[in-house]
Amino acid sequence: MKLNGAQIVCESLIREGVEVIFGYPGGVLLPFYDTLLQYPQLRHILVRHEQGAAHAADGYARATGRVGVCLATSGPGATNLVTGIANAQMDSSPVLAITGQVVRPLLGKDGFQEVDITGITLPITKHNYLIMDAGDVARTFKEAFHIATTGRMGTVLVDIPKDVFTDEAEFQYPAKVSLPGYKPVTRGHPAQIRKATELINRSLRPVIIAGRGVTLSRAFDELKELAEKAQVPVITTLLGISCFPENHVLSHGMLGMHGLAHVNMAVSHADLVIAIGMRFDDRATAMVSGFAPQASVIHIDIDPAEIGKNVRVDIPIVGDSKNVLRELCKLIEVNTHMDWLRQLDTWQHEHPSTAIRDGHDLLPQYVISTISDITDGDAVIVTGVGQHQMWSAQHYCYKKPNSLISSGGLGTMGFELPAAVGAKVGRPDEPVWCICGDGGFQMTMQELGTIAQERLAVKVVIINNGYLGMVRQWQDLFYGRRYIATPLSGPDFQKIAEAYGIRALRVTERGEVEPAVRTAMDHDGPFILEFVVEPEENVYPMVPPGASLADIIEPPVRQTLGAMPNFNL
Repeated sequence: MKLNGAQIVCESLIREGVEVIFGYPGGVLLPFYDTLLQYPQLRHILVRHEQGAAHAADGYARATGRVGVCLATSGPGATNLVTGIANAQMDSSPVLAITGQVVRPLLGKDGFQEVDITGITLPITKHNYLIMDAGDVARTFKEAFHIATTGRMGTVLVDIPKDVFTDEAEFQYPAKVSLPGYKPVTRGHPAQIRKATELINRSLRPVIIAGRGVTLSRAFDELKELAEKAQVPVITTLLGISCFPENHVLSHGMLGMHGLAHVNMAVSHADLVIAIGMRFDDRATAMVSGFAPQASVIHIDIDPAEIGKNVRVDIPIVGDSKNVLRELCKLIEVNTHMDWLRQLDTWQHEHPSTAIRDGHDLLPQYVISTISDITDGDAVIVTGVGQHQMWSAQHYCYKKPNSLISSGGLGTMGFELPAAVGAKVGRPDEPVWCICGDGGFQMTMQELGTIAQERLAVKVVIINNGYLGMVRQWQDLFYGRRYIATPLSGPDFQKIAEAYGIRALRVTERGEVEPAVRTAMDHDGPFILEFVVEPEENVYPMVPPGASLADIIEPPVRQTLGAMPNFNL
């Protein structure tokens, strides 16, 4: 059967189970968009900026576990995807980016809107392709989906010249992929698993550190079985949050720069760290030489390049977290570790990191905690990057698997709103709350147009402190409170909402928080809540740069801002 390249792209997407494409049209893509009329089963969502398309595809992928697809035209359309591609790749999110390209005779000749997007994205994709023949389209898409979803998941870009969309070729979708040089290891080595079992069985002060790999492999039940059988406390990285229910007795929260104090203390005193699907990044470990100084380390990860990259490892296990944990659970002994668990409870009582001070001030922590209470942890939370992200990590109780979506490795401000679009499209029957800072929201707030056009019932929370809050916090603590380029003005967010036909409320008092949240939750469409919070509230605990996890700055007792200690590091 002969089809043109655009038809082959659509047929390939359908065979891979794609239902949604987030995109923005342009001249070289017109043959593809014209062909979309023939494929009503492919829903196209028009974003307001190509970066929004990449973030929405990323949010969709994280929410569903399926490949998120974004589409952009050549030149600036393609380069506008770059931040979203890098963000998805760093967080191991399976995303397929399709870009249009100038016709083949113009390649390399600086034609109108030509950029070498495969060259530009080579360092930030798992793999990319430039298709030069319509006959290669089906095979390329089969390989692209395979690469994006196997091993350590990631982003694949496919660049297609305009005349490849219009050329015809015989269409036959491959039944399987043949990539001789690409053979991810998914099952842990039995000898390594036995060694890990012996170490777990004899440890006295073990901790599990669970990362995003647990969510990617859907190893929720296996993690819970391991923790309960051996009675090991579970700690998470930022992106590991919601891989283990936080209302579970063995759940202790997040470690790292803004991790809970008792959690960082536990890691510093543990005799065994069982690291699962995490990469020991600097925000989790702080100073590597001071990380878990008394502990042996078992590292389970599907990516062999991550093992031993940052932290020395005693027992490396390369494999999919679900497979490895399933085998571990068969071998480990039932244990209690009661003295160790009591010690963690004592530290938690003595260092109440999530305590919210009383008073009349409208605190961001109180806002997040109230949303958590009212939703009862039954929501998908999507955040951007900054103080609001850390407060969302600390003060929302994540009870459901895979219920936090956030930018981790790249730390992309503006991720939250378009990612919430993708999450809501992927999980339309679940409540989706998008928690933003006033800085990050203004980076991508044009995606309110997408929310309005698609009638997506996303609840948007703007934590408005009038600053680029996290940068201001560092200026406060380490730069003598010299607030350069961090005071931030903004528009009337209620009027912005009104312009898009979206309901909104502005909250300035603590007593208004609960009724406002309930009003938004009960509304059957999108809703914006702006909370005008204390402008100079800081995120605590905090591990200063260059320090170890044991060197924790806890919330200071202060009557005035002038009593804040200044740390010169």
